[in-house]
Amino acid sequence: MTSPGDVVCWLCERPLGSKVQLHHIVPKAKKGRATVRVHPICHRTIHTHFTNAELARIDGERGPLREHEEIAKFLRWIAGKPPDFHAPTRSAQR
Repeated sequence: MTSPGDVVCWLCERPLGSKVQLHHIVPKAKKGRATVRVHPICHRTIHTHFTNAELARIDGERGPLREHEEIAKFLRWIAGKPPDFHAPTRSAQR
C-alpha cells in the first residue's frame, strides 16, 4: 500500500501535492481509458504542446513527451519547485 507522499507525477516525477489531475495517456476522444496522476501545471503543459491526435500516435508512451524540446525545458525548470507550485502555462508556438 502506498501513502500519498509516495505518489509522484507521471510527467515530472515530483511528489504530488494536494491538487492532482488525471491525464488520459491516450485521449478519451481517441478511445483511451487509462489515466495517470499529474500536477495541474504538468497536465496543461502536455496539452499545450501535443494535440489529441499526437498523443494518440505516441500511444501512452511518456518518453516522447519528456524528450520534446519545450517539455524537456519545462521539466528542468519545474524540477526544484514544491508539489503545489502554480504558474501560468505559456501557449505553444505552432
